[in-house]
Amino acid sequence: MNWYLGALKKYADFSGRARRREYWFFVLFNIIISIVLTICDVFVGTYSAAASIGILTGIYTLAVLIPGIAVTVRRLHDTGRSGWWVLIILVPLIGAIVLLIFMVIDSQPGTNAYGSSPKEGEAPVATVPA
Repeated sequence: MNWYLGALKKYADFSGRARRREYWFFVLFNIIISIVLTICDVFVGTYSAAASIGILTGIYTLAVLIPGIAVTVRRLHDTGRSGWWVLIILVPLIGAIVLLIFMVIDSQPGTNAYGSSPKEGEAPVATVPA
């Protein structure tokens, strides 16, 4: 939950870097909240089958639009790419696949043009030998 709230606190910060964990927890909580709000919309009667969205879900979606773009841009910065790569989503099908790959790949180690790695200063994850 802290990763989600951290991304919301930096709602209009398009500079710096965001770890995979921050990005994917933000996406996970958005999906969970959207599902809960859709269920609420159905029960309250504010869900529109024609539009495939309800009033509560629509308001929430608009509220997290800018923070979602900002955390995506920071995630692209973490992989060493310009935030303008987010526009590749406009290319049908291929754009979504490419952006998904960019969101999944590991961070650039150390400092890049967008700042120091958010992983610096953390203890490395120990692996158990096989």
